[in-house]
Amino acid sequence: MKTKPVNNIDEYITGFPDNVQKLLKQMRATIRKAAPGAEETINYAVPTFKLNGNLVHFAAFKKHIGFYPAPAGIEAFKQEVAPFEAGKGSLQFPFDQPLPLELVTKIVKFRVKQNMEKPKAKKKTAAKR
Repeated sequence: MKTKPVNNIDEYITGFPDNVQKLLKQMRATIRKAAPGAEETINYAVPTFKLNGNLVHFAAFKKHIGFYPAPAGIEAFKQEVAPFEAGKGSLQFPFDQPLPLELVTKIVKFRVKQNMEKPKAKKKTAAKR
């Protein structure tokens, strides 16, 4: 659906029809609330939230909203994500169904915890040397 590059998430969202914009705004607000310290940006040409590295991405397609919480974000919620089309690090939420915002919140909070543990792991490795 997108053809021209965008500079920020607002520009990305406004490039879609109203019904899709509504869903994208819901995703953005849900992620923001679950990860208040995360930075918004555009990465891989899609809306991205960063916190100690990439946290999650989301995007609109022809018939669904794609949500990209990395493979660990899907694996940790295997049973809850089962009703949705999924790839190794992605979920598809069809336009004709309400977004599973509670599930998105859980996954984002899981990813925040995961990303916040990254620097500790690096420091421990460095301390052993």
